[in-house]
Amino acid sequence: MLPLPFALEQGGIPLYQQLYDALVEQLRRGTIPAGSRLPGKRALAQRLGVAVNTVDTAYQMLVAEGYLESRPRSGFFALPVDDTVASGDLPAEYIPPLPEPPSYRFDLSTGGVDTALFPFRTWGRIQKELLYDAPELLSHGSRQGDRNLREAIGHYLALYRGVVCSAEQIVVGAGSEYLLGLAAGLFRGATAAVEEPGYGRLRTILSNNGVRCQGVSIDENGLSVDALRRCGASLCCVTPSHHFPTAVTMPATRRGQLLRWAAECPGRYILEDDYDAEFRFDMRPLPSLQGMAGQRGPVVYLCTFSKSLAPSIRIACMVLPPELLERYRAMYGSYANTVSRFEQQTLCRFLTGGHFTRHLSRMRGIYKTRMARLADALETALPGALLQGKHTGLHLLLTLPDGPGEEEMVRRAAEAGVRLQGLSAYYAKDADAPPCPPNTVILGYAALPDRDIPALADTLARAWRS
Repeated sequence: MLPLPFALEQGGIPLYQQLYDALVEQLRRGTIPAGSRLPGKRALAQRLGVAVNTVDTAYQMLVAEGYLESRPRSGFFALPVDDTVASGDLPAEYIPPLPEPPSYRFDLSTGGVDTALFPFRTWGRIQKELLYDAPELLSHGSRQGDRNLREAIGHYLALYRGVVCSAEQIVVGAGSEYLLGLAAGLFRGATAAVEEPGYGRLRTILSNNGVRCQGVSIDENGLSVDALRRCGASLCCVTPSHHFPTAVTMPATRRGQLLRWAAECPGRYILEDDYDAEFRFDMRPLPSLQGMAGQRGPVVYLCTFSKSLAPSIRIACMVLPPELLERYRAMYGSYANTVSRFEQQTLCRFLTGGHFTRHLSRMRGIYKTRMARLADALETALPGALLQGKHTGLHLLLTLPDGPGEEEMVRRAAEAGVRLQGLSAYYAKDADAPPCPPNTVILGYAALPDRDIPALADTLARAWRS
């Protein structure tokens, strides 16, 4: 009988797992040579003082993984182990874990929302009703998203954003980044004009899908159409309702110029990201570019429900002009939809029941009050500080004219427990754009509790005035 120099310990790891691990180690090291017959289940169980089922489970796992062979009426025999597996002295390749994000007392990043504002009761009630009343939602639905949801989204966009489209033109997907990746695939090989400064992840997604990016400068009215003409792009990516990060809103005149640029040459398109359009505090936002262009216009429209509901509810939509819809269906028509049908139908009922518009109205009021309180606190604690972006969106730009420099402001804030970013982080420096304004940082306030505003302002003042 083969020597089996190990013992099993009661408690902790299951006995069958201990036995399996010990036998694998001996098989890999060659202590149990290939072709050797292992002890019978009853004999080994008696030697180890365990149940026969424990040994049988370990043996069956080894058979399933190719370490042992079970021969009828003969027992279990060791199989040859591949040399690369048998060299147990070789260190395993080290895969570093993802770094844990640092913790901060105040988080002013721009991706957060106030989760306390989520409509838990209404959303939960609708989901519960669907779980009991709509078992068909366990099956596959439309690849572009359930039709009644697309109709509800289309109605909402027409009423509040001036979008002109049919439900057939709408594609529902798991977040705007996913849909942006699909849209980028429609323009593979093209050159896209992107805003400078702008959202860095947009460049990454476009580049990963074979679209070359060219930065185009931003002025007080948004993306410069003169610079756009010079760059030779056939696709223009803009955030006209609320440019990130400068908070500029593109006026109607500049929007008209942009649409004329697209109309001048077949094959030119505008990709409109309607970022933060629902959070305008001074007046109703201008209609979308897509609405100005019309149903057959050269505009791809993107919007998301992440900011208005919650980032983890990955529902966004894309509106495609008819000719691009044909291209989309040819390329992606076999793709399954990436959003749970229960989530789709919950949002559908949330929209059609009037809950969403009431929820947005409540959020606007709360965020507007929070922004005003934050602005007052900062202007009091930091005399001379300049704030931009009070009219719309969920972040402010703060400039400290006599500050220690942007990099130093970010560093000192971090040391004081405040997470924020400098404006220069959003410049790619591949455009003929004015230099980044000095001493300017971005303050996202959506997830900032009202009670923390005075302490935050005092903390920043002490950090930057020291």
